[in-house]
Amino acid sequence: MAEPVPGISAKPDESNARYFHVVVAGPESSPFEGGVFKLELFLPEEYPMSAPKVRFMTKIYHPNIDKLGRICLDILKDKWSPALQIRTVLLSIQALLSAPNPDDPLANDVAELWKVRCFHFQLLIGQVNEPEAIRIAREWTRTYAMGN
Repeated sequence: MAEPVPGISAKPDESNARYFHVVVAGPESSPFEGGVFKLELFLPEEYPMSAPKVRFMTKIYHPNIDKLGRICLDILKDKWSPALQIRTVLLSIQALLSAPNPDDPLANDVAELWKVRCFHFQLLIGQVNEPEAIRIAREWTRTYAMGN
């Protein structure tokens, strides 16, 4: 990436110029804040006519990312255009961490829990507990994406 993007780094692999080691910082004010997520990005021979292959190597609890690290993102599928840059792809992935889309899930179990809005009111202080999915996402971020 020619211009550095805050919270994202991409370095080509020494032995394969089509393969990149990517690190994305969890966005502020998201359940992933403070996490450092490793991804792999591969440019297929058909690139730029076909989208790069990107997947999370760091385990993450997210409705649009499955247990294998595959990402459900329109520009990596049917909305890909050869005019798009790798920078745009990585920024879109970072944005997906800020704004998960449980209505277009790859991990259905996570999406269902993400959509549940079963807030429990605490009687004496009148606060609302965060949804269970957010709590789990924060826990997974602490476990898998911090200090590794």
